[in-house]
Amino acid sequence: MKEKKEQAVTVDVDTGICGFPCRIRVWKTGKRSVGLEITGTDCQMINQFAITIDEITMKQLFLPLTKNPIFIAAEKACCHNACPVPSAVVKAVEVALGLALKKDVTFRFD
Repeated sequence: MKEKKEQAVTVDVDTGICGFPCRIRVWKTGKRSVGLEITGTDCQMINQFAITIDEITMKQLFLPLTKNPIFIAAEKACCHNACPVPSAVVKAVEVALGLALKKDVTFRFD
């Protein structure tokens, strides 16, 4: 059973001081796999990241950071280590696969 993009999990990411927000959409393509797209940003690194990562399996999702295709793609795209987008992709994939519930995440500085 293929889930359509219209039924996608959508996450809007406010990336902070860099000022390059983006939208992540993730949808099931199989029982244990998802397709994803990242749009709405002028960040060259996130756009490069988006080009290189368009599908994730549940098995890949739980690989260690150094072997995880999400973080490998972020590194190859030269994303900043503190960029919240790769982490947001992980959370969106978990939600799309039914492994996590939707809950906002926030960093606050005093």
